[in-house]
Amino acid sequence: MKTVLTAERLWDGTRAIERPFLVIEDGVLAALGSQIDSELPEHEQRVAYAGATLAPAFFDVHIHGAGGHDVMEATPEALERVGRMLAVHGTGQYFATTVTAGIDETLRALEGIARGIERPAEGGVARPVGIHLEGPFLSHAKRGVHPPEKLLAPSVQVFDRLYEAAHGQVKLMTIAPELPGAVELIAHARSRGVNISVGHSNATAAETRKAIAAGAASATHTFNAMRPLDHREPGILGVVLAEDTLYSEIICDGIHTAAEMVRIWWKTKGRERALLVTDAMSAAGMPDGEYMLGGFAVEVAGGRATANGVLAGSVLTLDRALTNFLAFSGASLEDGLGLLTRNPAAMTGVALAPLQIGAKANLVAVDGRGKLVASMVHGAVATGA
Repeated sequence: MKTVLTAERLWDGTRAIERPFLVIEDGVLAALGSQIDSELPEHEQRVAYAGATLAPAFFDVHIHGAGGHDVMEATPEALERVGRMLAVHGTGQYFATTVTAGIDETLRALEGIARGIERPAEGGVARPVGIHLEGPFLSHAKRGVHPPEKLLAPSVQVFDRLYEAAHGQVKLMTIAPELPGAVELIAHARSRGVNISVGHSNATAAETRKAIAAGAASATHTFNAMRPLDHREPGILGVVLAEDTLYSEIICDGIHTAAEMVRIWWKTKGRERALLVTDAMSAAGMPDGEYMLGGFAVEVAGGRATANGVLAGSVLTLDRALTNFLAFSGASLEDGLGLLTRNPAAMTGVALAPLQIGAKANLVAVDGRGKLVASMVHGAVATGA
């Protein structure tokens, strides 16, 4: 079965094509061109996304779960359910993100997630392409909902156990740079190919700069679980906003970060270093109620996920993050798309599923405000079924 997709524009991460057409055959991109230069193929099923832009499927480097399941369940069934829900919202690939838990529980989860990464991609299901360790090397002062009794001092030995259990699939780790041993662990993790994000931290500016010098490349959910900005001691947040080389995540749900702060963040980080993430937990895509984040319960009401009154991840999806970001910042659609496609790939070194002939179709159609119109993941239209 061949299907011809048409739209107003196509943006592939580097270039734009006006009035594009894509031929999809058995889930594979068989042809790509512009109606300006070529006639549309005849005798094919056609789907027209009038006024829409086609773009690569999204990449979320910080997500804990969705569809009623947490990635730390680490079963094929749980990961499949998470992936189906993410695909419906335009995400084609993601980093399964852990939450601080006991070592044995974390080791079990990492091994299960790694097996999920190693399984073949399934049509209509977002694929985990790496693991993000959020914990256990976090600050007690800025731990958020991470269980204090499970936090650990940075340790090369503990990290290596986690890395090996994950079959080397740890691609990103959040760490508080002020903790004793943090700089040494950052350097060690980088030597094993792991990208480092600073976060859940009460670090001073000087401590943060040492982490960057050791190899830290990004900041975890900027503004949240960070030492507040001060004009004499700018701290970690000041360095994150001022350092041109540092990537920076933001949870753009209007709950974790106000619109004014999103605009400040956008002005400082810009189109090359800003990342949109969800930090979503298992309640994403689900009705209000009680859900799990790792090993503890979270109450979800009115779009807010809390545990003991503290924000506990989000119920955000990347398609909604995009529309919020465009509304809050005034940025262009192409700039917004870069924040959840090109930039996470550049920061992590994990390639996006390409929009190129011979590849499985991984793409979204979005309107001028960034609203998702359609999603095709690993060659199949995402339906969530």
